[in-house]
Amino acid sequence: MKRIDITAYGVPEEVAHCVDMPDVGEPRPGEVVFDMLAFPINPADISFCRGSYRLRPPLPATPGAEGVGRVTAVGAGVVNVKPGDLVINMQRENWAQRRRVKAEDAVPIPPGLDLVQAAMLRINPPTALLLLDDHVALKPGDWVIQNVSNSAVGRHVIVLAKARGLRTINVVRRDDVAGELRDLGADVVLKDGPDLAERARAATGGAPIKLGIDAVSGEACKRIGDCVAEGGVVVSYGSMSGQDPVMSRTAVNMRGVNLTGFNLGRGLAKRTREQVRAIYADLALKIRGGVLKAPIDAFYPIDEIRQALVRAQQGGRHGKVLVLPNGALQ
Repeated sequence: MKRIDITAYGVPEEVAHCVDMPDVGEPRPGEVVFDMLAFPINPADISFCRGSYRLRPPLPATPGAEGVGRVTAVGAGVVNVKPGDLVINMQRENWAQRRRVKAEDAVPIPPGLDLVQAAMLRINPPTALLLLDDHVALKPGDWVIQNVSNSAVGRHVIVLAKARGLRTINVVRRDDVAGELRDLGADVVLKDGPDLAERARAATGGAPIKLGIDAVSGEACKRIGDCVAEGGVVVSYGSMSGQDPVMSRTAVNMRGVNLTGFNLGRGLAKRTREQVRAIYADLALKIRGGVLKAPIDAFYPIDEIRQALVRAQQGGRHGKVLVLPNGALQ
């Protein structure tokens, strides 16, 4: 079988290699084997290859935090999934044609999903959900501001917030995405800039912005903090700039704005296994119903991983880059 290994930490397309490996074998008791049908290339995967991600395992190492698979075999005692079921894997190392994992890590998802969208269920939809759930007690009519609004997470935040009656200000770097975001339900779209706070206040008519969501970090985080109302919260969940979060003294000392961090693993760890499975089941139904959908830029076979990584790092894309390890989706 084929698998992607990185042999050093560095430029992703230079350190990632498609290698031939022995098959994973038959499942032992309590295990599941599945074919990986599709996986996306996420910013965290790029950071993993570069060695700047929070996890830095010994080399060689296999990237990949998400994807969708179809079960081919189950071991003795496994009752939660059966051959033919679609699953997402809660463990990593998913850039491979086949995986063998503990049955408890293979979360079944409903049939009938678009496999492309199912491949992106593991990370971005629950991230958007928990960003809205876990930091501020929001009620209908409240305002939320976020940057990286055109990302998959940002788009899901717009949709989930709209369904709850929340109003969103969506900060972007490109004017050409404003129409798409408004079509999703964005109330306000603003281009980032030094006067962001003034324009955000004008957009809300002075209504308080209770929650700020940042995935750029650095000075962009500071601008989000300057938009948030007294006693509000800024949640930083990424750093596209590669910098640490920044907050102004005025926001922190004079207005009592709180800066906190978010990590999906920590967010899910606060919940029972049953609650986690319920979250994914609900999000899967939203995907099946077309409520949540992320745009796709391009598809690549697994042996073209280098080309896929190059494309995933290029600006101006309109969606995710996906890899199909076992050929065309069926």
